[in-house]
Amino acid sequence: MDLSDKRQDMLRKMPQIESAVHKSKDGKFIIHKTTITSIKPANYYQAVLEGKIQEEQEEF
Repeated sequence: MDLSDKRQDMLRKMPQIESAVHKSKDGKFIIHKTTITSIKPANYYQAVLEGKIQEEQEEF
């Protein structure tokens, strides 16, 4: 099943989520670490800080 171009663009814009689970050194705890990576251009954050970005609603 192929995804539509709109859906592929939406997936590219989503943050990457990584998850890792391991035991602590003493074996008493389970450590679950989640890393969320979101990449945005610097101009985007500058515009947000200056209040120039207006939220857009997308329908799925």
